[in-house]
Amino acid sequence: MTVHVTRELLARHDVPGPRYTSYPTVPVWSRDFDESDYRDALRELAGRPQDELSIYLHLPFCAKHCHYCGCNAVMTREKNAVDAYLDRVEREIDAVVDIIGRGRRTVQIHWGGGTPNYLKPHQVERALGLLRDRFDVAPDAEVSLEIDPRIGSPEQARHLQSVGFNRISLGVQDFEPDVQKAIGRLQSRERTLRVYHGCREAGFEGVNVDLVYGLPGQTRDSFADTLREVVALAPDRAACFSYAHVPWVRPDQGKVDTTRMPEGYEKFELFRLAIDVFDRAGYDWIGIDHFAKRGDELAVARRERRLHRNFMGYTTRPAPQMLAFGMSGIGEVCGRFVQNDSGLESWSASIDAGRLPVVRGHVLTGDDRLRRLTILNLMCNNELPYALTVPEFGAPANELLAGSLESIKPYADEGFVAFAEDRLLITDLGRHFVRNVCMELDAYLDHDSSKPLFSRTV
Repeated sequence: MTVHVTRELLARHDVPGPRYTSYPTVPVWSRDFDESDYRDALRELAGRPQDELSIYLHLPFCAKHCHYCGCNAVMTREKNAVDAYLDRVEREIDAVVDIIGRGRRTVQIHWGGGTPNYLKPHQVERALGLLRDRFDVAPDAEVSLEIDPRIGSPEQARHLQSVGFNRISLGVQDFEPDVQKAIGRLQSRERTLRVYHGCREAGFEGVNVDLVYGLPGQTRDSFADTLREVVALAPDRAACFSYAHVPWVRPDQGKVDTTRMPEGYEKFELFRLAIDVFDRAGYDWIGIDHFAKRGDELAVARRERRLHRNFMGYTTRPAPQMLAFGMSGIGEVCGRFVQNDSGLESWSASIDAGRLPVVRGHVLTGDDRLRRLTILNLMCNNELPYALTVPEFGAPANELLAGSLESIKPYADEGFVAFAEDRLLITDLGRHFVRNVCMELDAYLDHDSSKPLFSRTV
């Protein structure tokens, strides 16, 4: 895909903006939404036994904190910390199951962190067993997790596959030692390759690789070397995330030397390079930061315009309800977004007191649902059919959101969108600026924040 983006065009549109894993986005959710609201949502879910579930489990523990990391992670030397955490996760799960009932059909399970493979084998078996014992996990369910190769091994990969995980993502970030040193994440090429091949030999249905661009010390040549090594491994999918420097949100990022970071057009060229390298290697650019082999179900779903996006990323399995367990977990239940407490001590205190650890959430209005549907279509399928509607409204999207669509019209002059007779289309050039387009549909966005909570859009 060949498009030309000038420095001037990028400078005009490279602004902080949401990634739209949800709409409305987390920062605007209400702190007044509490445990009682979540229990109301769960009671409604109990009355909808046909609804399938996705489940997210947050496992926050890491051996060491990397400087660049934006995840909710915990470093601990306490011997029993993981077991104590799982004790509380079990109580949290049981509190939810007591309301919705046992044996609910589940089509997707994902473990994030932190570092999920920080757990010892018996802890992995226990945590997965907690879910399998209480939910009816479909035979073809996607059961996935993220791992850090620095503490991984082929033996661990075999164990993870044997207990039921079928998709695994390896955090690589960058193979260049100078970059690794700059982000506090020394990770030998040999160890990474050994673990990757161990995952292949273990028989995972999907083996993915995660990269980050915009890190200190990265150059076009050095990142090209990393990309060549990655495509030589032939992962099924690859993520190439933009580094977001927000030390006011993640204080450890203050250790990152910003004077060595590629920014603006130089950073953008790193991602353009990734698009070109993956394209030549037989991958499709799925969305803002993901790539998949052309025969992968994600790539097929995008071509057939049935791709979906949620807090776990791009997916082909849009279960209508998503439960989240563990600190900072984010779920979606019966038209409500809900977030758990992100502090280990405060999350633990809530569980110990017999409470569900909810700290904020949002009840979607009809307008929210419609705008969310339009944003999802733009982010996933690069189009907005005008006939889209939601049950609350009989009128189609182009009538109800006429003002927002009017605000998008200047992007047609930039070449980002095209207004067809029955739909709005994102052009090849506009794919780089799709978040900017979606921001015009966002009724909550604060454009004037002095310390933005979002990464830049390009």
